[in-house]
Amino acid sequence: MVNYVEKSIRTALQEDLSDRGDVTSLSTVPSRKTGNAHIIAKEGGIIAGVEIVETVLHEVDPELKITANVTDGDRVASQQEVIKIDGSLRSILTGERTALNFLGRLSGIATLTSRFVELTKHTGVRILDTRKTTPGLRLLEKYAVKAGGGYNHRIGLFDMVLIKENHVTAAGGIRQAVENSRRYLKQHDLDLKIEVETRNIDEVRQAVEMGIDRIMLDNMNVDQIATAVALVNKRVELEISGGVNLQNIAEYAETGVDFISIGALTHSAKALDFSLLIL
Repeated sequence: MVNYVEKSIRTALQEDLSDRGDVTSLSTVPSRKTGNAHIIAKEGGIIAGVEIVETVLHEVDPELKITANVTDGDRVASQQEVIKIDGSLRSILTGERTALNFLGRLSGIATLTSRFVELTKHTGVRILDTRKTTPGLRLLEKYAVKAGGGYNHRIGLFDMVLIKENHVTAAGGIRQAVENSRRYLKQHDLDLKIEVETRNIDEVRQAVEMGIDRIMLDNMNVDQIATAVALVNKRVELEISGGVNLQNIAEYAETGVDFISIGALTHSAKALDFSLLIL
């Protein structure tokens, strides 16, 4: 994770600096001028990415002193100071936007996740993310989901067998797809869970008979989900996916499923607004 984060940060800084650097700060701010600045939250929410900010600024200038007043997962209020920075003003200004981009993006994901978690906490259901993430930032965005109280689904295509509609069609049916998967896992000595996406009760019945680890109920309405819950009767983990939002999630969660996966946690989260000001 450390190397992944450092690579992401260096890529982001390279986008900003190219081979010329921060020409505005270089041309306007004396090289030896020092001072302090603070990052404040301009709206309330759940913070995520405090250590990322520190890593960004230290990549720009290892001599900068960063003091965090919060930790990831904390709730912050509007106008609250979250981080204080002391040192070269040139360096602070050079790292400002990259640091705030990471902090705002990750805190936005954490904040949205926390809203879904809060609406379902009376049910015990676990809120999951998906692979609908920003290319190159998946691990950071999934980290932000956890900071908001959610859980990670599979990280990528390598750590779980998730048989979806197109796999079923290509394999010739649910049974054939599952049997093919089990054969492959055995041949390659892999101990991975198998999940099957289902679109109707008949497919749920087929999936249950295959004795898999989890069934995804894809874009089903509440009545269909209730029927599936009764049919499965806790023999297999159940996950809802599709059509879930802040307005209806409580109703879905109250059906008795184990998980609800929500792509919007990462693909539609609004960045939390932060500002850096030199004092």
